[in-house]
Amino acid sequence: MSGSVDTVTAYLTPRERFARIMKHQEADRVPLDLAGTALTGAAPEVATGLARLLGLSGEPPAHYRPFDERILEILDIDFRHVGDLIGNSSKELPGQPGRHVDAWGVVRAWTGQYSDIVYSPLRGATLEDLSSYPWPNPAQMIDERKLDAYRQEARRLWEETEYVVVAEHPVFGVFELACWMCGFDDLLWRLASDRPFVHALFGKLLELQKAFIAPYYQAVGPYVHLTTSGDDFGTQNGPFMSPQMFRELVVPYFAERIAYTREFTSAYYWHHTCGSVFDLVPDLIDAGVEILNPIQPGARKMEPDRLKSAFGDRLCFHGGFDTQQVLRLGTAEEIEAEVKRVMDSLKPNGGFTFSAAHNLQADVPPENVLTMFRAAKRYGAYGA
Repeated sequence: MSGSVDTVTAYLTPRERFARIMKHQEADRVPLDLAGTALTGAAPEVATGLARLLGLSGEPPAHYRPFDERILEILDIDFRHVGDLIGNSSKELPGQPGRHVDAWGVVRAWTGQYSDIVYSPLRGATLEDLSSYPWPNPAQMIDERKLDAYRQEARRLWEETEYVVVAEHPVFGVFELACWMCGFDDLLWRLASDRPFVHALFGKLLELQKAFIAPYYQAVGPYVHLTTSGDDFGTQNGPFMSPQMFRELVVPYFAERIAYTREFTSAYYWHHTCGSVFDLVPDLIDAGVEILNPIQPGARKMEPDRLKSAFGDRLCFHGGFDTQQVLRLGTAEEIEAEVKRVMDSLKPNGGFTFSAAHNLQADVPPENVLTMFRAAKRYGAYGA
């Protein structure tokens, strides 16, 4: 054991707790996250239901956005979110109600809960088409007033609270953005048979990523403890590509993004990828990922105990509680049992932050969420 609860006080602040966990040492308890990132939040219906269950009424103060601070305080949540995605914008398409085009040319239509892609502008494109494509201009998209507001909020959280301050990632990942722009089927065959196109596309996307990263982290970088990124590399049953292909085509651009981000901040690097990515984890670690999210336990080979055994000495984990079945449909007893199972697998020797495995959608009963976090605080305690 790298460190035990015997060496710490009975209660640690969120930052002290997180610092020990990140060093693979045990603390007073496992840190808890809700809404600390854009991928661990909750639908408005869930948040409203939690407020009702906790006896809260009225609107929280304005600076308590994007989530009701009163709920976070009652549940002893350790993380606070700052910033937003600045590498995108969208506008409604004239004459097409419910359809929007984003800064990358991707068209989405509202389908009831999400806006789903209906047009991918680079489907069937050639290598020559990339040079003439109307790429977004970061200089025109970056709002200095918004960056200053992020800077002020990050500094306020850093100086006036003991919470772990989390910077939202400012721009999409190269793989997911390329999939959206080309269409998943179009890009996947290119990975195997048109690698010059893939390298040219990923290189252009990395160039634009850097243009958003620099001013964003110049603003918030000194005041955050961890920063996030998101790029889904897995399906429910395995990665989108072989580890060899991932190592050749994705890792160089992903690793350079991480290295470039570190020029502006010393924050830990947290990465979100849904799906079965067990076979890619060694490459994620080599690329610079320090915290892996979401630990989707229903995906193949993503069982918490398997991950902890294989990578627990080199990687920290964030997430772990199943949102596909247990949290949505489970009884209170089943939820408590699953919390205990996840904690027993991931909390030994530190290196774990508990949260749901993804955003809580509107069909998740708020009673189940409350049961989950109360059980997490109890089963997440180290020592007796």
